[in-house]
Amino acid sequence: MAETKTATLYRMVLPDHTCPFGVRARQLLEQAGYRIDDRLLESRDAVDAFKAGQGVATTPQVFIDGARIGGSDELERYLAQG
Repeated sequence: MAETKTATLYRMVLPDHTCPFGVRARQLLEQAGYRIDDRLLESRDAVDAFKAGQGVATTPQVFIDGARIGGSDELERYLAQG
């Protein structure tokens, strides 16, 4: 039986804007067979607090097995490595 792969995705979904890179990261994870813990950052304050707390400049941010992979570009490279 195959082990379930899980990822935590923090992405910006504001009332007037959904980050396209967050959507892309979710699609990449789904295509790779990950079960996603989708953490929506639904206000500018939530986005800013997350970025400050993680010491990152952008969202989305993907974590796999507790390790930060990075944004959608880094995730794409990570998944390409197999």
